[in-house]
Amino acid sequence: MKLTLPAYALVLLLAACGGDAPESAVSGAGSAMPAVDPLAPGVGTALGAVPIPATNPMTEAKIALGQQLFFEPRMSVDGSRSCYSCHLNEDGNGGHDPKAIGAQERQLTRHAPVIWNVGYMPRLYWDGRTNDLEAQARAAWGGGNMGVGADNLDAKATEIGQIPGYATQFAAVFGARGATGETVSEAIAAYERTLVCSTTRFDRYQAGETAALNEQEGRGMGVFNGKGGCVACHMAPFFSSQVVNPDEAFYNVGIGIDGVAEASVDIGRQTVSQNAVDWAAFKVPSLRNVARSAPYFHDGSVGTLVEAVRFMASGGYPNKSLTALLANRALTDAEIADVVAFLGSLDCGSLAQPQLPN
Repeated sequence: MKLTLPAYALVLLLAACGGDAPESAVSGAGSAMPAVDPLAPGVGTALGAVPIPATNPMTEAKIALGQQLFFEPRMSVDGSRSCYSCHLNEDGNGGHDPKAIGAQERQLTRHAPVIWNVGYMPRLYWDGRTNDLEAQARAAWGGGNMGVGADNLDAKATEIGQIPGYATQFAAVFGARGATGETVSEAIAAYERTLVCSTTRFDRYQAGETAALNEQEGRGMGVFNGKGGCVACHMAPFFSSQVVNPDEAFYNVGIGIDGVAEASVDIGRQTVSQNAVDWAAFKVPSLRNVARSAPYFHDGSVGTLVEAVRFMASGGYPNKSLTALLANRALTDAEIADVVAFLGSLDCGSLAQPQLPN
């Protein structure tokens, strides 16, 4: 499927790739934008196309509407939060706070993850309870993140759809369906499927540009793939086994257990699977943009990437369900520093912010 992207989307994709936007994309001047497929794999990568459900086909106008809604604080119950509020550029589009802060300043139970390449992920949320972006958008909108309430989505959508700038877009994109809880979530999901990070410095290295990584990063990649054992769960190109093994890639590494009474531990995947082996197990996150997105893990309890790498390389925290994939890798401080340097080659760029309609 080929789409002629509006200027904002081209800028977004170029920012993700570390490229330079043409002047016409930045200023709106010049000739028409070239035909670009926002879901095609990056040059030299093995990501493949983002899966697109037949029930929510992609269009340029839907993507543009979804981007505005993603950044729209009027979507929340009190006008204080948008989807972007939990995925800020300055925090690598992961959460700023250890645990997310929702509408009405309510602290939520888990950390907001990075959302680059989220369209590839077959299970969403740390416990994998949602299987598609449309359902995830409705859950975050109706739940604590934005506080609207699951039964009030259509009413809030109607309110948003009555804003003149949005009314025109909803009519153009969805016709007689208009602004509803379903159409809002479809537009946001369409936009999120364009958040493809595929030509980082690591990807350029993999494509044959050997100078894309410096000497320390090259050493770190060797430790990551070898002695550190990181690749067991974070294999390229997605850097998460969740993509290829969606129902099994949930592991207990001991985070959130030390010093916590067992009855108070967040049991993670077990809530969904009802299987005791999933006690306190959580999804393997992608490591793309990880160097920019502190703090880390599902509870945001680890403040720096050095600490996070050290914790994982030490074998995690012992408990009754600790994954057998972890072991003490006996990494030196220098090797840990090298791994951290390598992870910096996975930086994805920033989200482009749209002008919101009146």
